[in-house]
Amino acid sequence: MIDTNVDGFKVMKSFSLKNKTARFVKQLFYVSILTVLFSACSSSDSESNNNESDYYFKATLDGRKINFYNANFQASGNDNRFEYIILGGSEAPYPKTAGEQLPPSLDFEIWKIGGNITAGTYSTPAELEMVARYAVQTANGTILYSTRAADDVFIVKIESISKNGIKGTFSGKVRNLESGVAVEVTDGSFNLPDSDIINP
Repeated sequence: MIDTNVDGFKVMKSFSLKNKTARFVKQLFYVSILTVLFSACSSSDSESNNNESDYYFKATLDGRKINFYNANFQASGNDNRFEYIILGGSEAPYPKTAGEQLPPSLDFEIWKIGGNITAGTYSTPAELEMVARYAVQTANGTILYSTRAADDVFIVKIESISKNGIKGTFSGKVRNLESGVAVEVTDGSFNLPDSDIINP
């Protein structure tokens, strides 16, 4: 003779165990989803922080605001002095296909052979060994704008310079000597490490 009470108890116990297991799996699923979401948020936050850089080379050229690509600072000199510095960058990334035109570029350099380039203000034409250039590549060659015209002034203010890098501001005018057309450079600023290439 079969005891239905015992079988009913077993069925209820089994049903209750299945419910508990289902609830546990469901809770585990939600916890897993939340964990994945939170870890995705935190990793994307940390990635964005890692990708953000305090380094830049930017300016406004004839009203166009530009964050320059391939920005670079290089220096040389004897006895821990800065006798030569050059800073520059291009308006866009370099092309990946051979034969494509290079983007326009802006750079400036200061020479003080036997001297030392320190924090301070440098300007053309007062600094005889200083030049700024803006180069635009075309199918017919390079259109070069520079500070070689005696009346055009280009000012660089170096806030800090060391073996770690350079920081400051710049503005002025560069001119194409053939056409007489000038490019106005305003709101220029830079913060670059030594010899590393920086992109926005």
